Amino acid sequence: MAERNFTIALLISTYNWPGALELVFLSVLQQTQMPDEILIADDGSGEDTRQLIDSYREKFDIPVKHAWHEDNGFRKSEVLNMAVKMAETDYIIEIDGDIVLDRRFIADHIKQAQKGFFVQGSRAMISEVKTNELIKNKDVDLNPLSGGLYTRFNSYRIPPLAKFYDTKPLDPFNVKGCNLAFWREDYIKVNGYYNNFEGWGWEDYEFAARLINSGVYKKRVKMVAIMYHLFHKQNSRSSYRSNEVIYRRTVDEKLTYCDSGYAEV
Repeated sequence: MAERNFTIALLISTYNWPGALELVFLSVLQQTQMPDEILIADDGSGEDTRQLIDSYREKFDIPVKHAWHEDNGFRKSEVLNMAVKMAETDYIIEIDGDIVLDRRFIADHIKQAQKGFFVQGSRAMISEVKTNELIKNKDVDLNPLSGGLYTRFNSYRIPPLAKFYDTKPLDPFNVKGCNLAFWREDYIKVNGYYNNFEGWGWEDYEFAARLINSGVYKKRVKMVAIMYHLFHKQNSRSSYRSNEVIYRRTVDEKLTYCDSGYAEV
């Protein structure tokens, strides 16, 4: 079991896919080391998701906190800020609500946590057929030899090799919130995610850029903190270009704070 002198929240974003969210919960229950609290950032899911979350509260020995707002398009950034406002922990591990975690996922993140850095992990992708099978069977037993995987390289857990990976500490590009970890005080310092992102795209990159601009650097890890990403159709790219403009401004002007974020929810 990984040693630590700080508390941890697992932050899970979700939207109207309770079958996938249940797999997340099942994989959390098998962790070798549990977080101290679970934060659900719910971007307007229906009653079936609320009932699922309530049903799993009694299965966990830790608080499960549910942040929800009305479904008014893709407003993930805002509800992530709402969920982090509920946190009482020092360190936050952020994942998506369509992920199956390796049982050592949280323990690996604890070992990688380092002051002055946020941590970016990777993911192995699961095929559509395999995804449907896992949800039907409520199966979270995955390993590098499982069928239905692509980007299979990302499913190999070899901790001794992790330290040799190029972390690219000053590069915010390609940061993904599906496997991300940061100190809550750093999150608050840069005012969290930018609420004014609407629609899919660039919100993770922009958040990472402000962290880097503020002196909190990226630590990219491979061969540890393994996760498997369920198949789903791509989100609409209609806001992609307008969101990119926001990201480019943050990079070009070296912004460290956004005017509508954590403090404004």
